[in-house]
Amino acid sequence: MESLITIIGRGHSGTRAMSHTLSASGVFMGEPLNGSGDLVPADAMYEACRVFARQVEWHGGLEWDWSATFKGPIPGEFVDKVRTYLASVLSSRAPQRGWKLPETTLCYPWIQRMFPEARYIYWTRDPRDSILGAHLTDDLTDFGVPYPPTHDPLVRRAVSWKYQYDLMKAVPRPAHWIAVRFEDFVLKQAETLERLEAFLGLPLKRIPVRPEAVGRWRRAEKKDAVFPPFLDDAIRECGYPA
Repeated sequence: MESLITIIGRGHSGTRAMSHTLSASGVFMGEPLNGSGDLVPADAMYEACRVFARQVEWHGGLEWDWSATFKGPIPGEFVDKVRTYLASVLSSRAPQRGWKLPETTLCYPWIQRMFPEARYIYWTRDPRDSILGAHLTDDLTDFGVPYPPTHDPLVRRAVSWKYQYDLMKAVPRPAHWIAVRFEDFVLKQAETLERLEAFLGLPLKRIPVRPEAVGRWRRAEKKDAVFPPFLDDAIRECGYPA
């Protein structure tokens, strides 16, 4: 069965585990790849994200509206940049091929419309773990997305996490979509791989995992573990303990 596969999820959500799993299982994930399993160079995709952001409406605070991106033509500039970035994937004759890059999440609605038959793996992780470390998408203004200014790096990362979480909730699901929690992949790998195998239609290899990667926020320095309360609803919705 031929398929195009992509992993959607914010940076530091553990998406590298899925990319490495797919690569180990014979899925062509583009070339070259960095140590995180990202297809690089990614400059063209970063620019595509900025083109997408022009259609995002900010209503102030932590409220954004992506509805304008759900219909109407996709700018040719965006399509060209995405196809440039994915050149090695789209030209491959491998029956199973795909890519992983966390920034893809920032323009997901148009990616989904460009590739409606692709298989989307939506990867989530407890936001308190996801935002402990810095990531390229921490400052959304770097990608053209406005948000309330803050000098607190943890709040900035939390805003980025919430933006991407809310975006994923707002977009209608494609034909082929599955949600996977990083914690389940680590602590219940066999069961999670069975779900993914059924979804993808191919056997998957096991990779080494580190149980200590789960719940890192509980062991963080106190100054780093005071998380913004606007994450509370999402934490509950995702089924993570308080």
